[in-house]
Amino acid sequence: MRAAYALRLRHPIRKPDPMRVCALIVAAGRGTRAGGPRPKQWQALGTGRVIDHTLDAFARHPQVDDITVLLHPDDMGREAAELRARGCRVAQGGATRSASVRAGLAALPDCDLVLIHDAARPCVSAQIISDVIAALETQEAAAPALPVTDALWTGDQGFVNGTRDRTGLFAAQTPQGFRRAVIVAAHDTAGAQDAADDVEIARAAGHSVAITAGDPDNIKITTPADFARAAAILERRMDIRTGNGFDVHAFGAGDHVTLCGVRVAHSHGLVGHSDADVGLHTLSDAIYGALAAGDIGTHFPPSDPQWKGASSDLFLRHAAQMARDQGFTLTHVDCTLICEHPKIGPHQLAMRTAVAGMLGLEVARVSVKATTSERLGFTGRGEGIACMATATLVKT
Repeated sequence: MRAAYALRLRHPIRKPDPMRVCALIVAAGRGTRAGGPRPKQWQALGTGRVIDHTLDAFARHPQVDDITVLLHPDDMGREAAELRARGCRVAQGGATRSASVRAGLAALPDCDLVLIHDAARPCVSAQIISDVIAALETQEAAAPALPVTDALWTGDQGFVNGTRDRTGLFAAQTPQGFRRAVIVAAHDTAGAQDAADDVEIARAAGHSVAITAGDPDNIKITTPADFARAAAILERRMDIRTGNGFDVHAFGAGDHVTLCGVRVAHSHGLVGHSDADVGLHTLSDAIYGALAAGDIGTHFPPSDPQWKGASSDLFLRHAAQMARDQGFTLTHVDCTLICEHPKIGPHQLAMRTAVAGMLGLEVARVSVKATTSERLGFTGRGEGIACMATATLVKT
């Protein structure tokens, strides 16, 4: 549950129109306290790695235009190439957090607002990001925080030796947001001086920082126990959808059939308004079903002549893009072709590869298999091909 408290925003400044928002993800640390064989940002967490969940949160946010990731020099090879492939910019970080941020600010594209976030906070919510951006419409800097509610002690050699007043104390979180000119100038003023975070840098340069509502779930992974806590938070938020599809096409005149995007020689063709690819039709319907968004006929009516003879990859790509637009990741598809002929086995890998390319999936996440109906029914009599498919979508 997000903390609820009123904030008084001081020194309002005029909102530029439009504002371009860049995210700067700090991932150059080694995080040795977290344990494990690799730095914490690269370790497994739920359905991905820590950094994957962090990047997904910003990539899905409709107001974030660009993401730059700051990496340790040891990660500027394979890891950097991987991040670039998913659309992120990459810059090499420095020996300290502040040095890394300075390097990132220098590498940013043109933008008005900068959100600086720790890669080790994978549970950041869209609401946290939105609140910081909204505050920057009238403020020069803003950051989320939680008011301290526990009693505060001081201690020595395992014993309490004093207390501290918690009034007015907050636990800082990220992303910390700034007008770009403000934070660049603040870091230029600080020079090589290190700081706990960028709020400290901004305040040292005389800038006010508005506090936005933090979230107890927006934890920073620091110790081994934090991985389990973060996984539980992400699992609680996860929206998993499963959709099924089923389709049938009759044989007609022709010398080949197209199945899962692959042309297969045969004594007959398949009858349909488009290219009659029963595999791709069924996979498309499975994705539409997972989204509760109807079927192919809903989006591409057979009564519309523009789809006459259309390649069915158009339908599958449309379904996959609709899933992405709604914030879902397609994690797996499974397709079973039901026919006596043609034989599917020799073409199975080609079909899996074709479907994987259309969906942007690894081949290992695409299953295409075949079975017969033991010569029973219309497929057993060689009158056509049936297909059933399942698709799994995940939103975190």
